[in-house]
Amino acid sequence: EVQLVESGGDLVQAGGSLRLSCAASGFRFDDHVIGWFRQAPGKEREGVSCMRSSGGSTYYADSVKGRFTISGDNAKNTMYLQMNSLKPEDTAVYYCAASHISIAAMCYERFFGSWGQGTQVTVSS
Repeated sequence: EVQLVESGGDLVQAGGSLRLSCAASGFRFDDHVIGWFRQAPGKEREGVSCMRSSGGSTYYADSVKGRFTISGDNAKNTMYLQMNSLKPEDTAVYYCAASHISIAAMCYERFFGSWGQGTQVTVSS
């Protein structure tokens, strides 16, 4: 059974940092595309950052470029999202996701078939 479990969400002040983790099980992590998405209240879910676990180009939404970093540890089957210089507009439920479809590395949500349950990130001003 494919399973993704996020952790690390918290309440943080603007300008602070958080690191989200996503532990994966039930599939080979290193031959998948991994990604982070978020959904703020009243808004559609959006792609934050995606990458191929085997390496290659990485996608970042314009709103997080230079502040967020996606990474993966294939040995631990875990992906991370390091979030620095957080802003109130980063407040959302963050989801990790995995796909076996290469084009999903551009954060095309419809190609991701495995999702975590989400973790809340709240940034206070």
